[in-house]
Amino acid sequence: MRLDDQPAYVLHARPWRETSLLVEVLTWEHGRLGLLARGVQGPKKQALRAALQPLQSIHFDAVMGGELAQLRRAESQDVAPRLHGNAMLAGFYMSELVMRLAPRNDPSPELYTAYGTLRDRLELPGNLAWSLRCFERDLLEALGVGFDWTCAADGEAVDPAARYQLDPTQGPLRQLSERSSAERRGLATGAALLALAEDRLPAAADLASLRLQMRAVLLHHLGGRGLKSWEMLGDLSRPAE
Repeated sequence: MRLDDQPAYVLHARPWRETSLLVEVLTWEHGRLGLLARGVQGPKKQALRAALQPLQSIHFDAVMGGELAQLRRAESQDVAPRLHGNAMLAGFYMSELVMRLAPRNDPSPELYTAYGTLRDRLELPGNLAWSLRCFERDLLEALGVGFDWTCAADGEAVDPAARYQLDPTQGPLRQLSERSSAERRGLATGAALLALAEDRLPAAADLASLRLQMRAVLLHHLGGRGLKSWEMLGDLSRPAE
């Protein structure tokens, strides 16, 4: 099967043998794909190598054949974000998350859109942690394992003043106020969950409460094996400087 003029984002590229690359891309029509780019070394292939850099938006032609498609052409559609510091790590994180969780050859236009939205935000001033939480929310939804952020697992409406544990299969579970202060700090506030539902930036303390709970949900879907980027990201619950 031929794939002609397919829009995609490059997730990752690594050398294969002496002159080729193994490239992971996220496409609109076919979801995550693996591409084999042969013979990309040499001065005449500089534009092609540039197009296959992570976070680059491309259009490509390829021929499906087995697990990997054979790349025939790739052209950049814009200039990939030039990122530094936490924004660079966030870009690595979003791509690693998609590679680990999105199945190959499974179309997900919603995930493609969410990835593109976060990619464009990484270069802009704003709250990086909030952008990542929104992407995690949209990723879970696109994969069919998202939550109703306004409703607890028991059917009751989420209380902005309460604290919740996010159960990967049931959703928000309200926790008793008798927990210790240390335990409560690891729980998500109801205000933060409602902010996610409304796509509205919450207060700093509420935003910080989402990180560990969202990570626990993602870890469940990752099969208990964490991400390399988690080791580097640290705590992005504060606004990026």
